[in-house]
Amino acid sequence: MEIYVNFILAILIGYALGSIPFGLLLTKIAGGPDIRSIGSGNIGATNVLRTGNKLLAATTLILDILKGTVAVLIVAHFIPGTEPLAAAAAFFGHLFPIWLKFEGGKGVATYAGILFGLFWNDGMVGGYIFAICWIGTLVISRYSSLAGIIAAISAPITAAIVGKSELVPLLIACTLILIWKHWPNILRLLSGNEPKVGKSK
Repeated sequence: MEIYVNFILAILIGYALGSIPFGLLLTKIAGGPDIRSIGSGNIGATNVLRTGNKLLAATTLILDILKGTVAVLIVAHFIPGTEPLAAAAAFFGHLFPIWLKFEGGKGVATYAGILFGLFWNDGMVGGYIFAICWIGTLVISRYSSLAGIIAAISAPITAAIVGKSELVPLLIACTLILIWKHWPNILRLLSGNEPKVGKSK
C-alpha cells in the first residue's frame, strides 16, 4: 500500500508544480494583457516575448524550467525512486493545467527542467544537451518551435547514449507529445508561414 501512496504523492507533487502558469501570472502581475489573447495564445516564454517585455519572457522561461527541475528533486529527496513519475506529471501539468481548463503551454521549457532533474546525478547532461540543441537551433533558424522539437528529439537519444535506458520510454513519450502539441507549428514551418522569434505573429 505504501508504494502506491508514494506513487500518488509523486504524481501530485509533479503535477501541482508543473501546472503553475507562470507566463500568465507574470504578465497579469506586470499589468499586461491576458497572454492567451495575443500571438499564439500560448502561456510560454515565446508568447510572453510578444508582449515586448524581454525580462518578463526570460523570467517565465527560467521559472518554467525550474518548476520541472524542482518537482523531480523534491521527490528524489523525500520519495526516492519516483522521480520519473514526478517528471511526467510536471510535464503534463504544464501542458494540461487544471486551473486553465487543461489548456496549457507546449512544454519545451518544462521538458528541459525535468531533464535537469532526472540527470541531476549524471552532471545534468540530459538537460545541457537539450539546452544546447534548443539554443543552437533557435540561434540558427530563429524558429522557436523548430528549436523545441529538435531539442526534444535529443532527450531520449541522450538517455540511451549515457546508459539511462530506463528513461528512454518516458522521454520518447514526452517527445512525441511535444511534437503533437507543435503540429500546427510544423504545418506552418512546412508552408513557410511560421513566425520567427523577434517578429510579430
